Amino acid sequence: MTVTIGRRELLAAVGGAAVAWQLAARAQQPAMPVVGFLGSNSTGMWASHLRAFRQGLSEIGYVEGRNVAIEYRWAQNEPNLLAEMAADLVRHRVSVIAAGSTSAALAAKVATATIPIVFESGGDPVQAGLVASLNRPGDNVTGVSSMNAELPSKQLGLLHELLPQAMRFAVLVNPNYSYSESAVTDLRVAAGAIGRQIEVLSVSTNRDIDTVFASLAQKQSDALLVSTDTLFINRYVQLVTLATRHAVPAIYPWREIVEIGGLMSYGSNVADLFRQTGIYIGRILKGEKPADLPILRATKFELVINLQTAKTLGIDVPPTLLARADEVIE
Repeated sequence: MTVTIGRRELLAAVGGAAVAWQLAARAQQPAMPVVGFLGSNSTGMWASHLRAFRQGLSEIGYVEGRNVAIEYRWAQNEPNLLAEMAADLVRHRVSVIAAGSTSAALAAKVATATIPIVFESGGDPVQAGLVASLNRPGDNVTGVSSMNAELPSKQLGLLHELLPQAMRFAVLVNPNYSYSESAVTDLRVAAGAIGRQIEVLSVSTNRDIDTVFASLAQKQSDALLVSTDTLFINRYVQLVTLATRHAVPAIYPWREIVEIGGLMSYGSNVADLFRQTGIYIGRILKGEKPADLPILRATKFELVINLQTAKTLGIDVPPTLLARADEVIE
């Protein structure tokens, strides 16, 4: 028996087959990977760091919104929120977690032993309990370290070179930060070596920052060293404003603060480290394991000086210091 198929029926059959093929093809395509970004504070000064992070991802072939999605969680300087936010990212089954601080990385590590974690830390991640070793991190955690938490004694030396007559230095620390104790110990040794005194100013809230600056004159502090901590990163405008108002010469770990009016900074290029974080995440998305990716540590540190701020404070920057600066902002 001969069956005749009309043109309309033929087109319908072909069209239906095409739709079925497209649906099958889509079903075979892998879902877009999702990166969970866990930050201890808010975006603030992180804008440039996030751009660098996305740049690192793009260098290895991942563009946000095109072939990778990013879920952001910001703890707004509330450390107690990190655990729940990390758990929330785990519930969302993200492919990998980017932790923007040591505390964020520790929260993520508690939340999951299987989802890969890539961190940006300010100090020694072995000391912080993040990884077993630098070369072979082990488990599901790897990342990069700015090493800024290990620079206070060098920063004190730069302040001393800038202000050779200064006798009393103060250091701003957050006692809740994992590296604060070792930084203070190193500073006491460094200050003693040059016959100077160090006043430790503990700050754990935004209100404490205002109080501390108001007390600097009473303590007769000649200059201030701001240590590495996410609390201070998030309050960089407040720090510069108060240092200017109280005419306090200060050194910071981050160049971004000097760019908006801070006096001097010495530290690693954190934005570039976030770029490296993005690259590591891209490599993990392509199949590499965190345990096989060694911890990257900063090896180059930048000295940045704001000459306009120095003039405002009545400070003549020694030519030898200017000659060593990586950048001088007029």
